[in-house]
Amino acid sequence: MSKLPFELDPRLKNDTQHVQSLSLCDVLLMDDARFAWLVLVPRHAQLSEIADLSLDAQAILWREVHIASQALQDVAPCDKLNIGALGNIVRQLHVHVVARREGDAAWPGPVWGSGNAEPYEASALNERIERLRVRLVRGVR
Repeated sequence: MSKLPFELDPRLKNDTQHVQSLSLCDVLLMDDARFAWLVLVPRHAQLSEIADLSLDAQAILWREVHIASQALQDVAPCDKLNIGALGNIVRQLHVHVVARREGDAAWPGPVWGSGNAEPYEASALNERIERLRVRLVRGVR
């Protein structure tokens, strides 16, 4: 792993709100009220693939994906949970966790590139972040 300092890709920084830092990852909320959508980003510089992490760090990543998945399902019950690490546009390693509902704005297709994002209203954003934080902290214990 690189000795360079960790910096969040500007596109992720622009499209998300920070929710919580876990032991390996920052958990971010995609600022698109159409979907309950988290992004987990390991805080290591210059990673693009899960395989770039050590085996121990990979295990931590999947544990944190599990914790984030449970938190998201508690806050936004869904019909299907989508988890993916694509990185075709944003190369920085990040894992999407998206709670999908039949009939949502992109159903049954992927959320990526589906229409225009609809940012959360400030009060709804703050409420969603706080509810997620409570569940993420509970999941870490």
